[in-house]
Amino acid sequence: MNSVLILLDSLNDWKPYYETNSILTVSDYLKNKSLSKGKKLVINLSNSYVYNSEGYYGSLLAQARGHQVIPGVRTINKLEAGTGIRMDQTLQKLCYQWIQKNNITTDTWYLNIYFGSCQEKGLEKIARFIFDNYPCPLLQVELNTRSRNQIESIKYLSLDNLDETQQDFFANALDKFNKKVWRSPRTPKTCRYNLAILHDPSEKFPPSNKRAIHKFLEIAKKMNINAELITEEDATRLLEFDALFIRSTTSLNHFTFHLSQKAEQNDIVVIDDPTSIIRCTNKVYLKELLAKEKIPAPASTLVFQSNQNSFKEISEKIGSPFILKIPDGSFSHGMKKVTSEETLQKALDILFEDSAIILAQEFTPTEFDWRIGVLNGQPLYACKYYMAKGHWQIYKHLDSGKSDSGLVDTIPLYKVPQDVIRTALKATSLIGKGLYGVDLKVVNGKAMIIEINDNPSIDYGIEDAILGDDLYYRILNYFIQTLEQRSH
Repeated sequence: MNSVLILLDSLNDWKPYYETNSILTVSDYLKNKSLSKGKKLVINLSNSYVYNSEGYYGSLLAQARGHQVIPGVRTINKLEAGTGIRMDQTLQKLCYQWIQKNNITTDTWYLNIYFGSCQEKGLEKIARFIFDNYPCPLLQVELNTRSRNQIESIKYLSLDNLDETQQDFFANALDKFNKKVWRSPRTPKTCRYNLAILHDPSEKFPPSNKRAIHKFLEIAKKMNINAELITEEDATRLLEFDALFIRSTTSLNHFTFHLSQKAEQNDIVVIDDPTSIIRCTNKVYLKELLAKEKIPAPASTLVFQSNQNSFKEISEKIGSPFILKIPDGSFSHGMKKVTSEETLQKALDILFEDSAIILAQEFTPTEFDWRIGVLNGQPLYACKYYMAKGHWQIYKHLDSGKSDSGLVDTIPLYKVPQDVIRTALKATSLIGKGLYGVDLKVVNGKAMIIEINDNPSIDYGIEDAILGDDLYYRILNYFIQTLEQRSH
């Protein structure tokens, strides 16, 4: 388990708080080379992080020693450079409503953030958004009410600037951020690594069913990995872990992507990494990438909301009928089959509500799609996903809100056509070295890519039907190998 070190300019700075053996001065940390041994979480509460200060070197040496540290040097440099971020419309609206409710009349106002939490009720999402982009224990954010409630500046807040009420809130936020500061570990056994498995218990189509999630936990325990399920609400605890495995459907502008970014910024091994999420979740990007690298895929074209679009024009390019897809749809959502001008306009009216650009793709009906699981550039499993009965997709979403899906056969890799595996590996080599699920069709004896999933299904009884427990072992072992490579 990680031990926790809290770095202070002076031990007197900790007088308002409970006693703990976790505190020491930055100076002592810098001088004590023996502290480089073992895995540690370092919380740097220096009153200054300016370049060449002891506070700056506290974070720099923590990273050099292989410790997880908050704030990291990258965050410190962003704060010093005044690198800004912008809130999306949802957060702007949230901020505006809070301003109106609390009668804020000044041109600017300040929000203090303590490990991703804030005292202001209703602004928790904004605090978490800023903390995900600037993982720093204490932040003071200046917001400008004249500029659509946007962020004017973000600065670190020193411990000695907190009043008594703020000190209480800080102590509670720190307690939530890392309970190990105050409490004994749940088990005296020391595990090799700590793995967070991010899931969403309320998700209708999760990438792993409950039995698969429990298998990951069971196999991790046998491998001496401390694996723990976390949800979006545990975002502020991320730095307690060495690795993050995302088992919730990913998308951009979503908590999965923000947590993936935060993990990468703090040198936490993560599947799915943010680059893979960006490259895989957008079908427009994949279309351009596959075309550039001359990897076989169904004929496709982009449909723009700003253009006049006709069934004749599109079908002349890619044939008829054709499929319309929103760029970031998953599990057969955001897809429409178009057979006429009437069905085109109805589909566009619906899909343009979610995206200004739609992908139109050649309709390539097959009995099943191949799914090739790829991990670290090697094939992991193979499945045949059959179309739902009487439907052209694997999933058939009913008006009642229920869904039907086709059957699945798991196939030994040696029985899969080599062209299918070869094409899948070539495609994923353009994405990264993580875990992917490549969907392919074989048309006229030729494999073609339908899409690449950065967050593929790993369901108990399906993808593991051939490998059994070894499937979970191989995925978990990827984290161990990557962590060990980084430590050398």
